[in-house]
Amino acid sequence: MRGCGSRLVWLLVLSLAWLGPGLGGQDEDEEVIEEEEKEKKEDEVLSDEIKEEDNVLVLHEHNFARALSEHQLLLVEFYAPWCGHCQRLAPAFAQAATELRNESSPARLGKVDATAQKALATEFGITSYPTLKLFRDGNRTHPLEYTGRMDSRSIVLWMQRRAGPSATLLQDTDTMAAFINSQDLVAIGFFKDLKGEAAQAFFEVAAEMVDLTFGVAEAAELFQAYGLSADTVCLFKKFDEKQTNFPVDPARGLDTAELTQLLRVHSLQLVMEFTKEVQPIPSPIFSAKIPHHMLLFLNKSSPEQLSLQDGFRAAASGFRGEVLFVVVDVTGHGADVLPFFGMTAADAPTLRLVRMKNNRKYQMEQDNFSESAIRTFIQAVLDGKVKPRLLSAEPPEDWDTRPVKVLVGKTFEQVAFDETKNVFVKFYAPWCPHCQAMEAAWEELAERYKDHEDIIIAEMDSTANELENITIHGYPTLHYFPAGPGRKVRYKSTRDVETFSKFLENGGTLPEEPPVSEVRGCTMGTGTGSELQKTESNPS
Repeated sequence: MRGCGSRLVWLLVLSLAWLGPGLGGQDEDEEVIEEEEKEKKEDEVLSDEIKEEDNVLVLHEHNFARALSEHQLLLVEFYAPWCGHCQRLAPAFAQAATELRNESSPARLGKVDATAQKALATEFGITSYPTLKLFRDGNRTHPLEYTGRMDSRSIVLWMQRRAGPSATLLQDTDTMAAFINSQDLVAIGFFKDLKGEAAQAFFEVAAEMVDLTFGVAEAAELFQAYGLSADTVCLFKKFDEKQTNFPVDPARGLDTAELTQLLRVHSLQLVMEFTKEVQPIPSPIFSAKIPHHMLLFLNKSSPEQLSLQDGFRAAASGFRGEVLFVVVDVTGHGADVLPFFGMTAADAPTLRLVRMKNNRKYQMEQDNFSESAIRTFIQAVLDGKVKPRLLSAEPPEDWDTRPVKVLVGKTFEQVAFDETKNVFVKFYAPWCPHCQAMEAAWEELAERYKDHEDIIIAEMDSTANELENITIHGYPTLHYFPAGPGRKVRYKSTRDVETFSKFLENGGTLPEEPPVSEVRGCTMGTGTGSELQKTESNPS
């Protein structure tokens, strides 16, 4: 704000200078006006007054403490003006702020420009944008990270759960039955002491999982009506098994992380279908964090292919929590993810297993859709007996004649691991705006070093090519492979030609690293369709 104020003052000075000859004798007045404007701007910056934009509190280092003291629950968005994701979040964040204010909730929303308010950004460890943190009861030492979806409804629900109560108290069988029938999925905690540690842990989980409806009961008649004798969390659903019980271990109590994962896993259908409803990130398919996904790709317009679901479903029950089974219609919404697997609709029916932590994909030597064959294949992958199937495009005919050498999966090692060359590689995604922004600089760098026999500037489209020992999590990622055996250096500095050149001339190091806030990129999540998950960050 100080910089903006200074510019306004200078504009005023310049305009008065242009008008000066016509006005005559007003130099002294001009100095007074300039000083008053400057003091006014400085007062605005230093004031603890809290202004609002669309019901969102505008916060900075001088009014932040006041905001915490005045609002019991304050969700703060730390943003960067240049961040596209922050810009897309802004309308939803403002809508959520308006809804909470209209219902007279104790919860409020605020925002901080983390690029201008560096002290606050440092204090709260802001490294990516947008980052949302919840401050409760004025405590600024242990804010809670926002973990919900970035839409207005999710933000409102997340805040409402924290304003309480997070679970509905059920006191008789009629109310209980109506509550269970009101949703496709409800979680109810049966506790003999609602003030005990187990019940408090349940309330904590309920506050976090805003996409699931929670109830709580302590009446003895309700324990008896549902066949329970001890503290138990029950998941009631209108699909698959109708009721799943999670008894509370008397010795260990109720672990919040464990209960959250159990509820997420068992909230999913035994076999999911990849539809429009599950594509948004985070979706039910991905938020459960199941480590492997088994995918059946089929054409649902073919009765013969539809029948293959029987064996697929039969195999699913033995891997619940470890492997999520998903049916993908190659002629429907699933068509969008086919390039991620290097497939076309003509490849259906076929099976793929994905290891989520690194996006490694596994394929049967020959598809067999029987229950026993699917079980055997999955177990072999889990036991490490099957090698992943790595994507590779075909190398262009002129891949090594251009200044920037074009690498693909099958040619990468022979180029990057050539011990006589220093190879600088850009791993990119065609859709990534940061990759597009640095394209000209990369081309110029290659042009500059095209006559250096020991330096190669290269690039690889990581959405179409995969490597066994290198996993790319964000775009662009730059790796330098210096001459000699087995070395690799991750480049994390500014993406401009001069800095690239210094890095190369200095053997893969830089005397000084710029602030990380200058380095922006797109990160890639894991899972089906994960190439669509993009966030802007300051890589560390």
